[in-house]
Amino acid sequence: VYKRPQFIRPRTKTPKKNPTYIRKSLPKVRALDRFKIIKYPLTTESAMKKIEDNNTLVFIVNRKANKRQIKAAVKEMFQIQAFKVNSLIRPDGEKKAFVRLSGDYDALDVANKIG
Repeated sequence: VYKRPQFIRPRTKTPKKNPTYIRKSLPKVRALDRFKIIKYPLTTESAMKKIEDNNTLVFIVNRKANKRQIKAAVKEMFQIQAFKVNSLIRPDGEKKAFVRLSGDYDALDVANKIG
Protein backbone atom coordinates (compact mmCIF):
# COMPACT_ATOMS: atom_id res chain seq x y z
CA VAL A 1 0.00 0.00 0.00
CA TYR A 2 1.35 3.40 -1.08
CA LYS A 3 1.01 6.05 1.66
CA ARG A 4 2.86 9.09 0.22
CA PRO A 5 1.00 12.10 -1.17
CA GLN A 6 3.44 12.40 -4.11
CA PHE A 7 3.84 9.54 -6.52
CA ILE A 8 7.45 8.74 -7.42
CA ARG A 9 7.76 6.68 -10.58
CA PRO A 10 9.96 3.64 -9.94
CA ARG A 11 13.06 3.21 -12.08
CA THR A 12 12.65 0.35 -14.50
CA LYS A 13 15.32 -1.51 -16.40
CA THR A 14 16.27 0.20 -19.67
CA PRO A 15 17.84 -2.09 -22.27
CA LYS A 16 21.02 -1.01 -24.06
CA LYS A 17 20.51 0.58 -27.47
CA ASN A 18 21.03 -1.78 -30.35
CA PRO A 19 20.18 0.15 -33.54
CA THR A 20 19.34 -1.76 -36.69
CA TYR A 21 20.84 0.98 -38.90
CA ILE A 22 23.02 4.10 -38.54
CA ARG A 23 20.94 7.25 -38.11
CA LYS A 24 23.45 9.61 -39.76
CA SER A 25 23.58 9.30 -43.53
CA LEU A 26 26.74 11.41 -44.00
CA PRO A 27 30.06 11.15 -42.19
CA LYS A 28 30.98 13.97 -39.83
CA VAL A 29 32.49 17.03 -41.51
CA ARG A 30 36.24 17.30 -40.93
CA ALA A 31 37.58 20.11 -38.82
CA LEU A 32 39.30 23.12 -40.37
CA ASP A 33 42.79 22.35 -41.62
CA ARG A 34 45.39 24.96 -42.58
CA PHE A 35 44.26 25.04 -46.21
CA LYS A 36 40.63 25.61 -45.25
CA ILE A 37 41.52 28.30 -42.70
CA ILE A 38 43.55 30.66 -44.93
CA LYS A 39 41.70 31.39 -48.17
CA TYR A 40 44.01 33.94 -49.81
CA PRO A 41 46.24 36.93 -49.00
CA LEU A 42 44.77 40.39 -49.47
CA THR A 43 46.71 42.64 -51.85
CA THR A 44 44.92 45.99 -51.62
CA GLU A 45 46.73 49.30 -51.23
CA SER A 46 45.94 49.47 -47.52
CA ALA A 47 47.20 45.90 -47.07
CA MET A 48 50.47 46.80 -48.80
CA LYS A 49 50.83 49.80 -46.50
CA LYS A 50 50.39 47.48 -43.49
CA ILE A 51 53.09 45.16 -44.88
CA GLU A 52 55.59 47.99 -45.26
CA ASP A 53 54.81 50.06 -42.14
CA ASN A 54 53.57 47.59 -39.50
CA ASN A 55 55.27 44.29 -40.49
CA THR A 56 51.77 42.82 -40.86
CA LEU A 57 50.33 40.39 -43.40
CA VAL A 58 46.62 40.54 -44.30
CA PHE A 59 44.63 37.40 -45.16
CA ILE A 60 41.04 36.51 -45.93
CA VAL A 61 40.26 33.52 -43.72
CA ASN A 62 37.44 31.11 -43.02
CA ARG A 63 34.74 32.75 -40.95
CA LYS A 64 34.68 29.92 -38.40
CA ALA A 65 38.43 30.09 -37.71
CA ASN A 66 39.56 31.70 -34.45
CA LYS A 67 42.76 33.65 -33.79
CA ARG A 68 44.68 30.68 -32.41
CA GLN A 69 43.83 28.57 -35.46
CA ILE A 70 44.85 31.40 -37.83
CA LYS A 71 48.16 31.83 -36.00
CA ALA A 72 48.88 28.09 -36.17
CA ALA A 73 47.93 27.90 -39.87
CA VAL A 74 50.28 30.78 -40.75
CA LYS A 75 53.08 29.11 -38.79
CA GLU A 76 52.55 25.78 -40.59
CA MET A 77 52.12 27.16 -44.11
CA PHE A 78 54.80 29.85 -44.25
CA GLN A 79 57.22 28.77 -41.46
CA ILE A 80 57.00 32.18 -39.77
CA GLN A 81 56.27 33.19 -36.19
CA ALA A 82 53.25 35.45 -35.76
CA PHE A 83 53.43 37.97 -32.92
CA LYS A 84 49.67 38.55 -32.75
CA VAL A 85 46.50 38.21 -34.82
CA ASN A 86 43.68 40.73 -35.15
CA SER A 87 40.55 39.77 -37.03
CA LEU A 88 37.33 41.36 -38.18
CA ILE A 89 34.31 40.42 -40.24
CA ARG A 90 33.88 42.63 -43.29
CA PRO A 91 30.47 43.95 -44.41
CA ASP A 92 30.46 41.41 -47.28
CA GLY A 93 30.65 38.57 -44.72
CA GLU A 94 34.29 37.57 -45.19
CA LYS A 95 36.69 37.44 -42.24
CA LYS A 96 39.89 39.45 -42.54
CA ALA A 97 42.91 38.62 -40.38
CA PHE A 98 45.84 40.94 -39.69
CA VAL A 99 48.85 38.77 -38.79
CA ARG A 100 51.59 40.82 -37.12
CA LEU A 101 54.96 39.11 -37.51
CA SER A 102 57.60 38.92 -34.81
CA GLY A 103 60.75 41.02 -35.18
CA ASP A 104 62.76 38.13 -36.64
CA TYR A 105 60.73 38.11 -39.87
CA ASP A 106 60.14 40.79 -42.50
CA ALA A 107 56.60 40.91 -43.88
CA LEU A 108 57.79 42.24 -47.25
CA ASP A 109 60.07 39.23 -47.79
CA VAL A 110 57.33 36.81 -46.75
CA ALA A 111 54.78 38.55 -49.02
CA ASN A 112 57.17 38.28 -51.98
CA LYS A 113 57.66 34.58 -51.21
CA ILE A 114 53.87 34.03 -51.07
CA GLY A 115 53.36 35.78 -54.41
